Amino acid sequence: MNTNTEATLHQSRNIERLVEGVATSDGAGVTLTRVLTGKLQRRLDPFLMLDAFGSDDPDDYIAGFPDHPHRGFETVTYMLAGRMRHRDNAGHEGLLGDGGVQWMVAGRGVIHSELPEQEDGVMEGFQLWLNLPAQNKMAEPWYQDYASEKIPEYTTAENVTVRVIAGSSNGVAGVVTREITEPLYLDIHIPAGASFSTALPATHNAFVYVYRGAVRVGDTRVDAKRMGILGNAPEADGVTIAATEDARLILIAGKPLNEPIVQYGPFVMNTEQEIHQAIDDFRNGHFA
Repeated sequence: MNTNTEATLHQSRNIERLVEGVATSDGAGVTLTRVLTGKLQRRLDPFLMLDAFGSDDPDDYIAGFPDHPHRGFETVTYMLAGRMRHRDNAGHEGLLGDGGVQWMVAGRGVIHSELPEQEDGVMEGFQLWLNLPAQNKMAEPWYQDYASEKIPEYTTAENVTVRVIAGSSNGVAGVVTREITEPLYLDIHIPAGASFSTALPATHNAFVYVYRGAVRVGDTRVDAKRMGILGNAPEADGVTIAATEDARLILIAGKPLNEPIVQYGPFVMNTEQEIHQAIDDFRNGHFA
């Protein structure tokens, strides 16, 4: 889809802070970079975590993520390249491939696995954790795969390509909407010399993560493998991103819940008591 309806902003948000991810491993030893850590959960509410993974070495990903539980939040997995098989104890199963998205609401409890269906080649993508409001933390688990061709895309007059995973950008709606946290999730490909603008509600916390090349937001350069937290100036009505070289990045924004966050590993609730209950329920086989 081509569009010339790109937002004209009165004022762009600026970069408040640059963040370098922390190298770690998860699952059965999958190598990844934890970009959004627990220390940023308050600042970037309603988002709890962002992991970036990418390697052409099977030893970095082949063991995958065997059965593990979640409660109290949503997971969004965006696969840039590779094949990952999802199975859970609610009977859902799906194959996530190049450019595809998996959106899962853990709600009151789900046990699932995410295992590679490849033995060589590149596996690259992101997993984002989105908090659920207290009223929905014990909701029925839900799961959906969206193949790459189902993700709406548009191209601006400057040949910027935008994939709209969640929310809405420049009049193009994504495949997922959420009423309370109102997440926006864009994958943006900007050619050298071009710029891109999109509106952002003043109420939303927002950040960019550059995974190819480098961009500028205002006077700040954001290099590859860096997160730029966008400031919350009330007079700013969106963000403008410029590229001096070919660049790719994700832009994520959401409306904060402003609720207590209590996390114990794969459980995110509002109180310590609810965490203890989650642990007991999991140990006693009471998940979904």
